[in-house]
Formats: sequence, structure tokens, C-alpha cells
Amino acid sequence: MLRGAARSSFFRYPSRCLHSRIQSSVCLSHVQSCGKQYRYSQVRQWSNIPFITMPLSRSHGKSFAHRSELKHAKRIVVKLGSAVVTRGDECGLALGRLASIVEQVSMLQNQGREMMIVTSGAVAFGKQRLRHEILLSQSVRQALHSGQNQLKDMAIPVLEARACAAAGQSGLMALYEAMFTQYSICAAQILVTNLDFHDEQKRRNLNGTLHELLRMNIVPIINTNDAVVPPPEPNSDLQGVISIKDNDSLAARLAVEMKADLIIVLSDVEGLFDSPPGSDDAKLIDIFYPGDQQSVTFGNKSRVGLGGMEAKVKAALWALQGGTSVVIANGTHPKISGHVITDIVEGKKVGTFFSEVKPAGPTVEQQAEMARAGGRTLAALEPEQRAEVIFHLADLLTDHREEILSANKKDMEEAETKGRLPPPLLKRLSLSTAKLNSLAIGLRQIASSSKDSVGRVIRRTQIAQELELEQVTVPIGVLLVIFESRPDCLPQVAALAIASGNGLLLKGGKEASYSNHILHRLTQEALSVHGVKDAVQLVSTREDVEDLCRLDKLIDLIIPRGSSDLVRNIQKAAKGIPVMGHSEGICHVYIDSESAVEKITRIVRDSKCDYPAACNAVETLLIHRDLLRTAVFDQIIDMLRVEQVKIHAGPKFASYLTFSPSEVKSLRTEYGDLECCIEVVDSVQDAIDHIHKYGSSHTDVIVTENEKTAEYFLQHVDSACVFWNASTRFSDGYRFGLGAEVGISTSRIHARGPVGIEGLLTTKWLLRGNNHVVSDFAEQGNMKYLHESLPVPQRNTS
Repeated sequence: MLRGAARSSFFRYPSRCLHSRIQSSVCLSHVQSCGKQYRYSQVRQWSNIPFITMPLSRSHGKSFAHRSELKHAKRIVVKLGSAVVTRGDECGLALGRLASIVEQVSMLQNQGREMMIVTSGAVAFGKQRLRHEILLSQSVRQALHSGQNQLKDMAIPVLEARACAAAGQSGLMALYEAMFTQYSICAAQILVTNLDFHDEQKRRNLNGTLHELLRMNIVPIINTNDAVVPPPEPNSDLQGVISIKDNDSLAARLAVEMKADLIIVLSDVEGLFDSPPGSDDAKLIDIFYPGDQQSVTFGNKSRVGLGGMEAKVKAALWALQGGTSVVIANGTHPKISGHVITDIVEGKKVGTFFSEVKPAGPTVEQQAEMARAGGRTLAALEPEQRAEVIFHLADLLTDHREEILSANKKDMEEAETKGRLPPPLLKRLSLSTAKLNSLAIGLRQIASSSKDSVGRVIRRTQIAQELELEQVTVPIGVLLVIFESRPDCLPQVAALAIASGNGLLLKGGKEASYSNHILHRLTQEALSVHGVKDAVQLVSTREDVEDLCRLDKLIDLIIPRGSSDLVRNIQKAAKGIPVMGHSEGICHVYIDSESAVEKITRIVRDSKCDYPAACNAVETLLIHRDLLRTAVFDQIIDMLRVEQVKIHAGPKFASYLTFSPSEVKSLRTEYGDLECCIEVVDSVQDAIDHIHKYGSSHTDVIVTENEKTAEYFLQHVDSACVFWNASTRFSDGYRFGLGAEVGISTSRIHARGPVGIEGLLTTKWLLRGNNHVVSDFAEQGNMKYLHESLPVPQRNTS
């Protein structure tokens, strides 16, 4: 950081004139011509076409403490390393990457941010041009006599870097200019050397030039003047001031002196690792704090450029001390480079974020590792010990009832005050004595039925003499369960994870933070009985769901519990992690022509009105055409009206009525409230066809007295749950006798319907032999395969 009078003078004196003679080379005529096209009012304009700017303002002084705050960054420096700008052969520019970077910078500039680029690439571009000139200057005779293959291998003299820079700088800037022009943005070139920062007059001029460019909405493109720059001098930093030895230190120096909010340093690695990238145990550091240098082993610098990762870290920490946030990320990966800059500014977990604020608790990555280690210890316990933990948790829910309800009351009061939650979610958020009693009963049911879940033999085969194979159940690993509004979900899912020996990460909604905190504390208290407290972790950090979904090396299965939007977003965000969830809960009740009226009204009322916000509530009634204009139909309508259910008419139903409810806009609607659609069908097959076309494969019901029709419906409807003469609301883990559920799955791999303990297990194969080798089973070998099925030990159901 600059000290004393030197720093104050830099900011005290404005630039008197853009034409000041500084060693920095600025394209002044271009700046002035661009500046004439700007008119400033309350919105910025380009060619008299206004666009809305983002309300970005912050007082510079401290760096951002969390990634989520990066979206407030107004002045941003993007540093492009040589490995990002140049091709792999170091001759020429990576045009595709460069175009993508320009597009992202332009997008942010047009949002009202002030973007600056510190770029490498002049040497590489010049090297390409000079090599081309050398090849062209070879005599034609030599080329003809050499032959094509020899010409290809013709020796090229070593090119001096300064000459390459001189030849490449103008072309590099012309390329940037052409690319930015596509987005109606002007760019200006500035070349600097270390002397420009040591001379007070030159520093003042440079400061004034940069501020004037930013004021006119022009993107400054800054580079070291490699055509004249002297060789870097080691350890030449002044006290508190970093020297311009490479573009990393240049970016840091400019960012601090221009009071930038953020530097994005793009390199050819994902970020900062705790050991050299590519080594077996190298782990990407998500957040780096000052003082953590001793925990990092630096490797070699990149294939091109002057600065390695050690130089980047030194520059980043210097900038951080000066109040500028820093992110180091990969700008070369083809799958992420097209949005890496915008992702960083949006606060997504990309690269390594430098922060001065060290959290008190573990990071989410550390929590996932703790959950994995704890889960493995949990799986190694005796079944009776896991059951004991769950029984103890059930007792704690009862013993601490008042404390839990008091915390839940705080959540309810805040939710009602803020008014952000719709009534269905408010109902899910609410806990009561009855809910806690039901929870405790369900947990005891899980404990009683889980004693033979992990390690159960499901298949035994005699492969050959003294060679026996077993298939046994094992935990999946680490589960990430994301849930909205429903704090009762936490102990249910925790109990199922404990019973199945899985590590668990829980991510609840902010609206239930008080409830989730107390319930998680009680869960860990129960786990402490057998020293496995870490197996269940509550993620309470600022990580977005999308960031959690990227932890594919730490999480084995994601289970979302919430709205269909939540499920879809997680399925979209998951990066290599399986997601077990359901789509919309579009459940149907088909009322057959041979159904009993007393069953119809009871089943429909319960399916729709018992808990309309639930995913297993009915959304569409399918009524056989023969029931129209009958007393049965009138009783159905009267019952719905008494229950204040708003009715929407399907296309066929609407065509039968002179005066009818409004025709439904879509037959694929999940209302989640006291609303439902009524549609007419001609037969049981017509009902099945409708369900397959508009349903979500969740839960579908037939009401009929005809057993043959019912069986046909049960066998042919392709949904996770299909019922005969029973409410859709029975689609529930507790009601199925599973004790609880982690969710209802409408997928087909690997669990379907309400998912209990069985759905949280996978299998592994155990082979026990006695000096067996495969070659013994070859044609000339002395062993033969038997492949005989062996009896499986009976499951303990007591």
C-alpha cells in the first residue's frame, strides 16, 4: 500500500490535460473521438440509445468479505495472463477465448460498471508475426530444394522479446478495438513501465487519464511497455509498495491506486491449490485468507509469462490490503471460460476468492469432508447403536418441545412480518405439539425397523469351489438434502441418514433458521452418544444452492425437498451429482362410472382439502362422462363448493356446460391450494391416457367398485404410486410404514415413490476365495464355474 505523502499526492492532483507527456502511450485521438459521442444525463447513452445502469455504489476502503457481495462491485480490473491470451503453441492469440472475454467485459460495462483490462499477449502476437516474416523472407530456391517436410522443420532464430512486443502491440490493440466495436464500446490503449509509478508527475497524469477514460465509459486496456521495459529486478519492492515486475503486480498496483472494487486474475489453472496443481492430493482453495501462505506449496510458474502463482498471491494480498477484492480463476477452460467473469461478479463459487474475514466455523467443503468421515464411522457402528441414536433423538424432540416451538415462533413471526411467504409455505413452516409428537413416533418407527438395513445380504452365489460371492447393502455416502420452509424435515431426514449409515449435509431455507438451528443441535446431541456428531452437518454459510451442487467430489446424491421450481433448478445446477427428486405433484383422481358416491366425496375431499399445499394433494379430477348431469356429479360439486375449492374446467368439461367455470389454461398445473381442475373422460383407458399425457408420475387414484377396472388401472398407470379407492394423501413415507421419507421420487433410478431407508442404500460385492486366479478357469484350466445360488440369511424383522 502507498504510504504518506506519496499516496496522498497521487489522488490530490487531477490531470490538467489528456495530452500530458507521460511515458504511457494513450490513443488520444481515438479517446477524443469516442468522447464526443457521449452525452451524460441520468442514464448513459451510446449513439443516443439509452440503457439502464445498475445502481452500483459503495465507499472504497475495505474489500468485500463474502463472494455474494461481489455483485456490488462497480470498478473492476480484469487481468488476462499470457496463458489465457495466447495459444498453446505460444505463437499467436487464442481468438475464441479473447472474443468471449471481450463479450463478458462488454456485458458488465453496459450494466454500468467501470471495466479495466490488464492484458498480456503482445509478445506472443509479435512472435507469430515475426516468425511469419522470417519464413517469407527465406529464398524461394531454398524453400523448393528443402522439400515440404524440411521446410516445415526449418530452424527459426530465437526472437528477442522486446522486438516481439514492438511488433505485436499494435496488432493486439487493433484486435481488441475490433472486438469491442461489435458491442458499441470504445477501448483505449495505455502502455506503462515501472518508472511511470515512481515519478510523481507521471503517476498524476496516469491517474487523470484513467479517470477521464472511465468517466467517458471507455474501457482502458493496460499493458507493460515490453518494447522498452528493463529486465525485472528481484526483491526491488519498496516498503509498502509493490513494483511492476509482471502484469499481476501491475494489475494490483493499478487497482489499488484507482480504488477498484475487484480484480479478476485469469490464468490457466482453476485457482490457488494447497499444493502444485496436478499432484495427487492437490485441493482447490475456495477462500484464501492473509496468513495462510504457509499452508500452500507453490509449484513452477505457467508455461508463459513472467509471474507464477506465487507472484499472483503476493499481488493479490497486496491489493487486498489496499481495499480491493481479488479472485484468481481459470480463463482457459473451454466449458467455463465463456462465463467465468460474469459468474465471478454474480458471486458464484469460481476460482479462489481472497478475503480478510475468516469465518468462525468450517467451510462447506470441510463440512462435507466431516460428514463423509462421520458417515463412515456411523456405518461401522452396530445396528443397535444406530437405532439407539435415533431413539434418543425422538426423546429429545419431546423433552425440548417448548424450546423448539419457541424457536419456530420466531421464524413464523419474521415470515409474517416480512410477508414473503405464500400461505401454503407458511403452513409448512409452522410446527406444533401434534407435529412434534408425530415426528417422535415416526423416528421410533425408523429406529425399530432399521436394525437390519446396512450390511444386509441380498444375494449369495457359489462361483466355484471355495469361491463365494455376496451382494450386500451399503450407504450411498454423503447426501445433500435441500429443503424449503419445512423444519420438521430436518429430524426426519437425519434419522433416515443415521439408520442407513450415510453422512448428511442439510441446507434449509432462511425462513426456518431458528427452528433448523435448534433441531440440528438436538440431532448432534443424539449423535454424540456414540461419538459421531460430525455425520450430520447443517450448512448455514452464504453458499448458494448452485455452489453446493458443484461439489461433485464430496457429495454423492442430492435430494431436493420443496417446490417443483427448486427441484428443476437443482437438477439444472447439479454438476455430475445425481439428483433424486420429483417433478410437479400433478396428482389425479379418476371417478369411474361404477363408483360409490359415499367413497367419492370422502376420497376427493381428503385428497384435495386435507393439506392442499402438499405434493400428494389431488390437482385434477377425471370424471367419467356417464356421471355428468347425475346426482353423483351434483354431490361432488356441492362438496367442493362447501370446502371453498375453486374449480377450473378442462376443455371437454367446459364444452358440456352452458355456464361453466373459467376454462383452465393448462392441464399440467399444480395449484398447491384450494383449487382443482375437473375434466371429463370417456373410459378408464381415456383416463389413463390423460394421466400419461398431463400427469407428473407422482400419485394417481381410481375410485370404482369394479375390481377388473381397478386392476387394469393399477397395472397400466405408469406412476410412482397408484391407488384404488384411497386418498392420494397416503403417498407418504410415514403412512407407508417407512417411519419418514427424504422425499417422493418420480424418477426411475434408483428409488421411486416415498423414499425411506431402502432408497438411501446401494450395494457392493464381496468375494471370498482361496488362492483363486482367473487363468484356472480357462479352457485348459483345472477349475469350472458353478454359479449356484445360495440361500440368503433371513432378514431380522423384529
